[in-house]
Amino acid sequence: MVKPVISSQLYPFQGRHFDRGDGIRMHYLDEGSGPPVVMLHGNPTWSFYYRNLVLDLRADHRAIAPDHVGCGLSDRPADGRYGYRLADRVADLGRLVDALDFQQPFDLIVHDWGGMIGMAYATQHPERIRRLVLLNTAAFPLPRSKPFPWPIALAKDTRWGAWLVERHNAFARVAARVCCTRVPLPPSVREAYTAPYEGPGRSTATLRFVQDIPLRPGDPSFDLLQRTAAALPSLREKPTLICWGARDFVFDDHFLDEWRRILPDATVRYFPQAGHYVLEDEAEAITAEVRRFLSAP
Repeated sequence: MVKPVISSQLYPFQGRHFDRGDGIRMHYLDEGSGPPVVMLHGNPTWSFYYRNLVLDLRADHRAIAPDHVGCGLSDRPADGRYGYRLADRVADLGRLVDALDFQQPFDLIVHDWGGMIGMAYATQHPERIRRLVLLNTAAFPLPRSKPFPWPIALAKDTRWGAWLVERHNAFARVAARVCCTRVPLPPSVREAYTAPYEGPGRSTATLRFVQDIPLRPGDPSFDLLQRTAAALPSLREKPTLICWGARDFVFDDHFLDEWRRILPDATVRYFPQAGHYVLEDEAEAITAEVRRFLSAP
């Protein structure tokens, strides 16, 4: 399998690999030393999304940013070897955390699907979590007031949409153009987001993530999502920072209102001009917010 070429200026890291125990390897960043911070990307991004936070935090933290199986620089197993379901992702996180053998609770930063994965893990292991940072994400069913976005439904429910995602990398390519609403991504950054998914068989995970979105009872990951949502109030004592891009057409204010209800003591930083890739649109501001938050007594 050809490894994508990513600019070392944009992504100046020496990645590592973790074997899940079955020969499937997850790529991850492990930079710096100090209190551990785990950053979970969503779909269709990869650890590249957190590059600026990793560069900043590694001065006095141990910054961990994995690529989910099938994403970024991780292995791309066939469907018969890997389930590509939410439960598989949560199990992957658990295995990685166990292997890293933190000697203290860690901080957890999540975005998009990373929120479903990370918060499922957090509700199962609250003693391992110190603080939470949420970036345009969810860990509960679609709010009743929120229609399911038709572009996502196209990829999830139609053969044509699936073909565009899996054969032409449409999900990552479109996202790199529309998910920043304040400042368009430079071509080099857009290319870095899409490069790992270009080529035959390399964008399967982006499609499987969409197909696994749990919307109703009977969907394979719905029960786990329901259990996670029911347990979220148990995390209210965890200091939480929410950084929210207001112009996200998927994770919009319907989702933010639900987070405010579930975690009423969370600190919310609202960015009116930012989109779904809020950490790109507001890189400097959010990096400063996260640093202050994680460094607070």
